[in-house]
Amino acid sequence: MDEPDWERRLAQLWASIDNHEDFPAAMAKLVAERPPDDPIALFEQGSAFDSTGHPDLAVDKYRAALAASLSGYRRRRATIQLASSLRNLGQATESVALLTAELDRPSDDLDDAVRAFLALALTSVGREREAVSMALTALAPHLARYNRSLAAYAADLI
Repeated sequence: MDEPDWERRLAQLWASIDNHEDFPAAMAKLVAERPPDDPIALFEQGSAFDSTGHPDLAVDKYRAALAASLSGYRRRRATIQLASSLRNLGQATESVALLTAELDRPSDDLDDAVRAFLALALTSVGREREAVSMALTALAPHLARYNRSLAAYAADLI
């Protein structure tokens, strides 16, 4: 398989998500080109289910992708998306655990996404003050001013 070509076709498919009648089926056809236990294929199929309103079908794909040693940027995305799907399915406690553990992993440009989804999960388990603190901590670095003040207020909430 020509990996760059497959990734290009994957990007094209994602770019056309709004123009597909059955996006998960189109994704299934593309991921069928990879081995059935391929972590990237499992992740992308889970993402297709998730993006079309089927978090119940996505969870098993995300778990399988992570169990198959999905790595790099996709691993972090899979964790965030799994946690979000679990929260949507009423399993917010597990979502909080996954995202809290993710905060201890190496930093990248998904740090704020981890914090944002953790804030949602914290709200779902009744920990609203922590959720607001988490959201403000994610927001503070992006402000033109008041970064230090907002970060301090966020820390004071917990």
